[in-house]
Amino acid sequence: MHNYQQILRKIQTKESLLELLAKWQQEGQKIVFTNGCFDLIHRGHVDYLAKASDYGTRLIVALNTDASVSKLKGPHRPIQDQDSRLQIMASMAMVDAVVLFDEETPLSLIQAVQPDVLIKGSDYQPEKIVGYEVVKAKGGTVATIDFLPGFSTSAIEQKIKLA
Repeated sequence: MHNYQQILRKIQTKESLLELLAKWQQEGQKIVFTNGCFDLIHRGHVDYLAKASDYGTRLIVALNTDASVSKLKGPHRPIQDQDSRLQIMASMAMVDAVVLFDEETPLSLIQAVQPDVLIKGSDYQPEKIVGYEVVKAKGGTVATIDFLPGFSTSAIEQKIKLA
C-alpha cells in the first residue's frame, strides 16, 4: 500500500474508530489514549507521543477541532487548521489512529473508547485528568509524561513574532 493511503487510513471518525477498536480489542491490543491541540509539531510533541506509545500496543490521539483550540488558546490559534493537524499526526509512526473532538473535554470520547491507558502531560495531576474515573473503573492506568523542557508551541509562536 502507498504511504499516503496508510496515513489517511489512520484518520478516523468516532464511529470508524469504534469499529477499529473492536478489532484491536479482539486481537488483545493494549489501547493508549491521549489528546491535545498539537498545533505546531515540535520535538517535545515527538518525545511525548513516543513515550505515550510505549505504554501499550495502539496509540490513539484525539485532536481538538479548530473551534475548541480557539476556545482554549485564544483567537490567534490554531496556527494550523484541523485537517493539516490530522494529517501530520497521522503521518507519525507511533500513532495508530487520530480523531477529532469538538467538546470542551474528550470525556465522551474516552467513555466510548474505554482505553487501557490514559496519558497526559505532567502539568496535570493524574486524579485531575479528564477520564480518570472512566479508566480507573475498568482497571486501567492513568499516567503522566514529563514534557521536554524548552519545547512548546507557545515558545515557537513567540520566537516567530520576534523575528
